[in-house]
Amino acid sequence: MSITQTDPRRPRESTPRKRQRPFPHPARRRNWAGGLAGWLWFVVVAVPLYWTLITSLKAQSHYYASNPLVPSASPTLDNYRLVIESDFLRYFINSVVVTVGAVLPAVVVSFMAAYAVVRGWRMRILRAMNGLFLMGLAIPLQATVIPVYLIIIKLHLYDSLLALILPSIAFAIPLSVLVLSNFVRDIPKELFDSMRIDGASEWTVLWRLAAPLTRPAIITVTIFNALTIWNGFLLPLILTQSPDRRTLPLALWTFQGQYGVNVPAVLAAVVLTTLPVLVLYAFARRQLLSGLTAGFGR
Repeated sequence: MSITQTDPRRPRESTPRKRQRPFPHPARRRNWAGGLAGWLWFVVVAVPLYWTLITSLKAQSHYYASNPLVPSASPTLDNYRLVIESDFLRYFINSVVVTVGAVLPAVVVSFMAAYAVVRGWRMRILRAMNGLFLMGLAIPLQATVIPVYLIIIKLHLYDSLLALILPSIAFAIPLSVLVLSNFVRDIPKELFDSMRIDGASEWTVLWRLAAPLTRPAIITVTIFNALTIWNGFLLPLILTQSPDRRTLPLALWTFQGQYGVNVPAVLAAVVLTTLPVLVLYAFARRQLLSGLTAGFGR
């Protein structure tokens, strides 16, 4: 009986292995509480929007006689026509002038201040300025109404759009500097050093390097400040008097009579006021989301 010996130099035949069955995934538990909370929040947000839209299409005479959540059998655009004929275009232009005139200087100044604070942190005066910016976050707008009113009176700017633009710039700078400085601080130091070696000046580094890399943050700050100023009500109420200087939030008083309020017309004005915000969000949605979520994946 001969015993065959295998040559060690000869490769061994690979024996087929049985496929291992993957371990069964544990049963996924459905988060019923989270789903219920999400649907509840959707209802809380969607119902007022739905009510606003259907009510703006109702006649004032049918508003109190019908179910508020049931659409009108004969919708009408008379409320929108009434709003447009009640100097809506003038109020819209005033809001655009105030918003653009306050947001652009505030964002530019805040970006340059954030760059100076981050790049020149060792200078005492810049550290003191950063402390002032942080202190500005702790002072609410309501606490400064009387001082701002007195300053505007002394400057002879009362009842003008400039009286709304200047305080809006001041109140938009602190939060903008805080947000933009965090993004400028995340830029690698080697990029600044390489541009310095190439002979770039501070202005070139600021606008050619820091500005493109912080564009999501700049767009986020711009949209946030624009929404805040666009919906502002307290400053136009205190610092303006004539109807020609009213902004859209303050112009809603036009549809308030002595003995009642034209609710469908007010809601039609609300819909027209919200449309520019929706258009702005539609065009800058991607940049806004990237600016809000930046830092979570680092």
